[in-house]
Amino acid sequence: MVRLKNRYLLVHILYPEHAENNTQDPLLKPAEGLPEVVQFHRPSPDDVSAQSLARIIREQISFLYGDYGAGVTFGRLVVKYFSPATSTAIVRCSRAHYRLVWAALSFITQLPKASRNGKPRACVLQVVRVSGTIKKAEEEAIRRARTAILKAQRSPINGIGNGLEAILGAPARGMGKDGKEENGENAMEGIEDKDEEDDDDDSGG
Repeated sequence: MVRLKNRYLLVHILYPEHAENNTQDPLLKPAEGLPEVVQFHRPSPDDVSAQSLARIIREQISFLYGDYGAGVTFGRLVVKYFSPATSTAIVRCSRAHYRLVWAALSFITQLPKASRNGKPRACVLQVVRVSGTIKKAEEEAIRRARTAILKAQRSPINGIGNGLEAILGAPARGMGKDGKEENGENAMEGIEDKDEEDDDDDSGG
């Protein structure tokens, strides 16, 4: 029995441009004085989904690598998880060609028709972790979400308050500041996991 080896790419979608003034979604409206960490990590539009993201990735692979790239990647390429609230995705692909998928992600610069007025939205797709199991990718996504919250809390707005208060309207409670995982000091200690075991055949989903 052949064991299928996969890689799971944890991807952040960053939005370098300011949100549109005419958007109807309160989460996407621009807020004056918000720190850059909050502006870049804002939620994705409602019409961005796991299916549309997978389609964009496939189109980029075909554009860059033609029939060869499509043939070696499409069979195992799946967006296993996507959160519009945090603009975070987990992309599964074959271990043999994950760098090809990674390169295609890095060349994506906009989400077609992502905004409500039908215009493309500029974006950056940042691969922050490559794992052999989806569990490790999920754990890293949680850790980075906590780090982003703490960064927003520490970023002042006009000398008072913090970035998280500007979004939620109230201070966050229950977040510790003791240290290790949450302060982000080791956030870039390595993108690829070298020592973990590959997961078994992922045919179950």
